[in-house]
Amino acid sequence: MRLSILLLFINWGVGSGEEAGEQGAGSKGEGFIPSAPYSPPLEPLCNASVLCLFPITKFVRNIMKIPPFVLASASPARHRLLQTVGIEPIVRASDFDESQIELSEPAELVKTLAQYKAETVAPQFESALIMGCDSVLFMNGEIYGKPPDTSEAIARWQIMQGNFGDLYTGHALIDTFQNRTIVKSQVTKVYFGQMTDRAIQAYVATGEPLKCAGAFAIEGFGSFFVEKIEGCHTNVIGLSLPLLRHMLEELGYDVTDFWQ
Repeated sequence: MRLSILLLFINWGVGSGEEAGEQGAGSKGEGFIPSAPYSPPLEPLCNASVLCLFPITKFVRNIMKIPPFVLASASPARHRLLQTVGIEPIVRASDFDESQIELSEPAELVKTLAQYKAETVAPQFESALIMGCDSVLFMNGEIYGKPPDTSEAIARWQIMQGNFGDLYTGHALIDTFQNRTIVKSQVTKVYFGQMTDRAIQAYVATGEPLKCAGAFAIEGFGSFFVEKIEGCHTNVIGLSLPLLRHMLEELGYDVTDFWQ
């Protein structure tokens, strides 16, 4: 439907010029009035091959009723990730108290927290897409969020180094325009390298582990200590871009609709 509307506006001038040319080629008879010299129709303002040359982004978004994208998270990493791929979200950090939720299954935990975060922000917007996320590291049967202090961060890395764990991220997408909600989770297996006590202390001293679920950031200093991953890379950052694309499609959108 949205593609048909777009093509209608793109090709608005193609047919009329051809018809004018045909009418000007009539046979000469009694009362014949010579037609004006035929001029080919002007090229449409844009077509599929040069669409990028015409600044119609806002115009198309209005016609297609693409709602604004809202990130219900205070995570700078998630914000930067979306900006990197052309999505400029409205940031509305959720004030939901995560300590209210106690679940032992990591996938259910992150999905529940992500949904509560999105639902907390959703009433602020009449027509928008609200994305809530939450991440945890699951290792040796334990669920790890952000470490509360440096001592805990050091203790965790003494367990994590040379080991592996599963990084779960919950994604909740609320479409307030259609009154629909989709909640999914993604998991990525992360393998950590061997580390000396000195390296652990130096990494924790950067402050980075205290800001991240699992006490590491794969897009920061922590990348030195991640040997490999199995699964989605951006899921480890805190938001799986392929999963986001699938969720948008399920709601009837194309991810390119949101590119700036």
